[in-house]
Amino acid sequence: MNKARLTPLIKEVQHHLLNELIPFWLTHGTDEEFGGFLTYLDKDGKATGEGTKTLVCQTRMIYSAASAHRANLGDGKFLEIARQGVDFLVNHFWDNEHTGWYWTTTREGEPENRSKLTYGHSFAIYALSEYAMASGDNRALEMAVETYKCLTSLAADHENGGFLEFLEEDWKPKQPGVYGGDRKSFDVHMHLMEAFTNLYEATGDEQYKEDACYVIDLLFKHMIHPDFGTGIAQFSLDWQPLRAIIFKNVWGSDRDVEEDDGRPLNNTSFGHNVEFGWLLKHSIDILGLDVEDYRLPMQKLYDHCIAHGIDWDRGGVYCEGPHDGAAREKNKEFWQQAETMVGLLDAALLYGDEKYLDGYENVHRFAMDHVINHKVGEWYPLFDEQNNRMWDYMGHAWKINYHTVRAMIQSERRLSQLLANATD
Repeated sequence: MNKARLTPLIKEVQHHLLNELIPFWLTHGTDEEFGGFLTYLDKDGKATGEGTKTLVCQTRMIYSAASAHRANLGDGKFLEIARQGVDFLVNHFWDNEHTGWYWTTTREGEPENRSKLTYGHSFAIYALSEYAMASGDNRALEMAVETYKCLTSLAADHENGGFLEFLEEDWKPKQPGVYGGDRKSFDVHMHLMEAFTNLYEATGDEQYKEDACYVIDLLFKHMIHPDFGTGIAQFSLDWQPLRAIIFKNVWGSDRDVEEDDGRPLNNTSFGHNVEFGWLLKHSIDILGLDVEDYRLPMQKLYDHCIAHGIDWDRGGVYCEGPHDGAAREKNKEFWQQAETMVGLLDAALLYGDEKYLDGYENVHRFAMDHVINHKVGEWYPLFDEQNNRMWDYMGHAWKINYHTVRAMIQSERRLSQLLANATD
């Protein structure tokens, strides 16, 4: 790996981060009238008038602002953006009667969907602990701990292990099927690992380290394919793999499932696999685990993406495919590009093999040339196999800056590490 190859890549990432992405989010998204964040933004970044606020986007916006501040971006402005987001979250999303966080509110902050979703709670822990580390705000850390207590006391599956994911306002499981009451998922448990790791980093409390390790063990015991090492999306409560379906309580922009019974059982997400890979490496570092215990399992995730997930002709990473063969769904989502960039740089650092840098450079080029709306500053959400843009909004009930800002911060760090060790 030589400096002549790496230098143009890091310069592009830095330019996009500092001159496009950060300026956009310093001036877009914050709800100046009611507090919190407006996440429905059109192709030009203008608010559409839709004011529904989702737990996942409010918490992700807090996380992104706090992490940007911790990365010394925004001259202190991101800390204020995060602070007002925390104020809105605590004042309007917290259920004082049953505890936990509502799933959605109106723009003004009146609860709409009062469901308790483990996915959203994982991001509440993640965001509040990140903000606490950025600000020193004990209130935020206390709320992160309260959220942890809710999950471990009210959502934990004490019979089968892991966590229930779709619950009613009073924490009773939802109905089965499309309401999710009888399902567990790789995605949610991956983000619980992420959340518990962040809470441990913020507190140093060994309990959170133990829980992060517990989730890591569950992921490998139940959710990673025993032969191919790739993620399996959905399960019954007793860990039998199921065809992945779209749930009712989601955030409104999921890709269609071709069959009513769900996606094929032999199916995995390239983006989730590589995201899990680099988040696992981050957890290993924060928790003080031995990376050698996970070196081969992480490499399987990356090698599967390199072999089957990347469009080596047109650029970018596909959405999904079988555990043992070429991609089946060849659309290209923005978040999968973002997570693949970070993951493949992690792989390049960990394994020292240029094939991972080749993969990174392919996805980097696709993102820079097609996905990023350079005129506005954010990323378009979805493209087809031929790189035709399918959706063009900058923000939605689920799409804001969690993947994009984080990916650019993390990619810049990894490129800097590679550059420091590169040859002339």
